Amino acid sequence: MSTPSFGLNAPQREAVKYMDGPCLVLAGAGSGKTRVITQKIANLIEEYGYESKHIAALTFTNKAAAEMQERIAKLLKDPKQAKHLTVSTFHSLGVQILRREAKELGLKDRFSIMDSDDCFSLVQDLAVTTDKQVIRRIQTAMSLWKNGLVDPDTALKNAADEDEAQAARIYRNYVATLAAYQAVDFDDLIRLPVELFRQKEEVRDKWQRKLRYLLVDEYQDTNTCQYELVKLLVTGLGKKPMFTAVGDDDQAIYAWRGATIENLKQLQVDFPDLKVIKLEQNYRSTTRILQAANAVISNNPKLFEKQLWSEHGLGDPIKVMAMQDDDQEAEQVAIMLSAHRFERRAKFSDYAILYRGNHQARVIEQALRKERIPYTISGGQSFFDRAEIKDIISYLRLIANQDDDPAFIRAVTTPKRGVGQATLEALGAFAGQWQCSLFEAVFKGGIEAKLNERQLNPLRDFCNFINGLEAHAHREGHAASLLDDMMKEINYEAYLYDAFDDRQAQSKWQNVIDFTTWLKEKGSGGKEGTDAEKSLLDLTQMVALMTMLEGRDEEPDAVRMSTLHASKGLEYPHVFLVGVEEGILPHKGDPDAPIATLGARIEEERRLMYVGITRAQRSLHITWCKKRKRARESVNCDVSRFIKEMKLDEGDAVPKEEEVLTPQNRLANLKALLQKTKAA
Repeated sequence: MSTPSFGLNAPQREAVKYMDGPCLVLAGAGSGKTRVITQKIANLIEEYGYESKHIAALTFTNKAAAEMQERIAKLLKDPKQAKHLTVSTFHSLGVQILRREAKELGLKDRFSIMDSDDCFSLVQDLAVTTDKQVIRRIQTAMSLWKNGLVDPDTALKNAADEDEAQAARIYRNYVATLAAYQAVDFDDLIRLPVELFRQKEEVRDKWQRKLRYLLVDEYQDTNTCQYELVKLLVTGLGKKPMFTAVGDDDQAIYAWRGATIENLKQLQVDFPDLKVIKLEQNYRSTTRILQAANAVISNNPKLFEKQLWSEHGLGDPIKVMAMQDDDQEAEQVAIMLSAHRFERRAKFSDYAILYRGNHQARVIEQALRKERIPYTISGGQSFFDRAEIKDIISYLRLIANQDDDPAFIRAVTTPKRGVGQATLEALGAFAGQWQCSLFEAVFKGGIEAKLNERQLNPLRDFCNFINGLEAHAHREGHAASLLDDMMKEINYEAYLYDAFDDRQAQSKWQNVIDFTTWLKEKGSGGKEGTDAEKSLLDLTQMVALMTMLEGRDEEPDAVRMSTLHASKGLEYPHVFLVGVEEGILPHKGDPDAPIATLGARIEEERRLMYVGITRAQRSLHITWCKKRKRARESVNCDVSRFIKEMKLDEGDAVPKEEEVLTPQNRLANLKALLQKTKAA
């Protein structure tokens, strides 16, 4: 049987066919790594006889996993086999393991997964502070400890100062509280399977027999915990480790969230027979763009030498423009983008404006709006992710499903109704003992021995209120009439005005009104009654699906604004990279950041610049400002060292400062272009 590897170049074909043990595919930007992974899975099934249920491919986003699954289905002779593959994020695989092995970890079958807001509230209570920066700093520290497989006692022992020691003590209480709640957080989804596999060899062997070949995408983004999970899944049972890791050390840009480039070094130590295959042909960009990217990244120490090359021709010169200030930068980018689009007869969606930090976006947005250029922003907050909307949704989730423990915790404490942390911990411990939900535990016999009357009464009042709403929902058949009663009873508007200043409260309350109005319209069949009436459960599931599936719809014809971090994995015909100055790119850095040294931080910032350059397919414009507003002051700026490292002055003469486009010369340019087009 022939290998399903049509259209692959020689290194890609070698990576697809290699089956003699562990393999690392060093896939440069735009070198077709997803194609290698999908073709290799097809090869495993159709040439090597692997059953699809024994293959797992791990990546970092749900979108990437869904796209991978679709592509594999198209490659297979029997597309149905793709349904039995495990193609998921690390965290989704962790959930799968925990659901099946809950009892081994002392969890009930229906344990809860706390979202970031739930965890924020828990840390806020444990830290006894309302300072959001302090709470988020503690959350970040705990996340890094969990991802580094550092337990609370070790964290406390190694604390560098009192702040870190205090965070470690809160970490210990946080872990105990989650256990009492029979709940896990996002980081636990990988940490707990690792601990389970370390402690119980028979469970690990079971999963090794289930997942016999492992493929890991974006391997350079793995943290200590994720790499340990990979190792535990592929070593043992007296067999050769069978896996393919695909990654690029030049695109390792997530040290700040615990990813470690050391995992690439460690692979060669842990797996001495590791086969390394380099993918250096780029299918995305022109030669000039790749030469600049190669020149920049050559300033970093290299784990593996590689040089990207392309058959797309030399391409347009890269333009570097110095601007007087950020207002002029934004205005000129908008004008140049508009003129460039007209000249190329391109779509708005062919363009991306990339920047180092979200704070750079506001002035650019204003300029785009002024020029009537449509745009979308990557990573913007979903309406459904706003705290006030999640508060209301937690009530709806609980009415629809009383076993939803995170919804119970959020609803019973927002607004506050006399239910504190100690009460919830005792309730959680009791629920864990009886393997039941927190809601059910409130009415279970024996709870009186754990909670006194003062603690129990508010809980029972709340649960009776939810029961009443549930009965109302069943009686009425649809959700619209329920919402007014619920909102009146919980008095959410008064809570907002007590908790926030008037301006914030008004904005949040307006969001709630908009949301409940929208729900009522959906619940009653829409504005014109064209849809069927929806039950409360229908509405709750609809909202959940909308939040989960965001970004899967067809992209609008609009310029994409994005941070460099959010742009990784994407590509655009034309890119404007803005704010390329010392202090922004490279970023001046946070002295408390987890990257240990200045040198390591600059190396990561250089990789970020490399990512930005390699997003561009056909043209790249780079801007920097001589002055920039910071906290109402105008400060002098220096051009980024990375622009010099691109070596643009070698070869083509590239302008260092473009003539500013005024409305007059812009009009003259357009007239000349129209004449040229007409003559042609």
